[in-house]
Amino acid sequence: AFLSQYPSPMEKHVTAVETVEEKTDLSTGIIYRRRIATCQNVIPEILRKVSALKVPDIYLEEESWLNMKKRYMAMKTHCLTWTQYASLSEESVFRESAENPGWTDFTQKGRISVTGAGLLNCVLEAFAQSFFKQGVKKGIKIMETLLQEQWG
Repeated sequence: AFLSQYPSPMEKHVTAVETVEEKTDLSTGIIYRRRIATCQNVIPEILRKVSALKVPDIYLEEESWLNMKKRYMAMKTHCLTWTQYASLSEESVFRESAENPGWTDFTQKGRISVTGAGLLNCVLEAFAQSFFKQGVKKGIKIMETLLQEQWG
């Protein structure tokens, strides 16, 4: 249940995704994927006055582990752009609910750390935090849509 065409109406900022590794563990059936996403730079224009932030695209690496037998999927994403200034990462887990097998439990964590940007550290962290919060809401909506399309 992955978006396959980019850009997509569900995720307008993602312009391309390339699967760079995919393998299935034959003993467990777990499907592992590593993908690189190309995203439009969403940093506000005012902050792009800093030359390091003035790039057209941002690159993210996503790793996922899908276990269809246990109805479980884990994802880890981190930013490959601006690593000298920031560490941005996100972890998500989708699993069958213990309360109701027709439900999906979703947990997500994000980490943001900005250093080396001087006085802009706090501003960039606040922007990243706001962007993560918006992304969580959007991610839930996209996953609900995909699950509904896939499983009804």
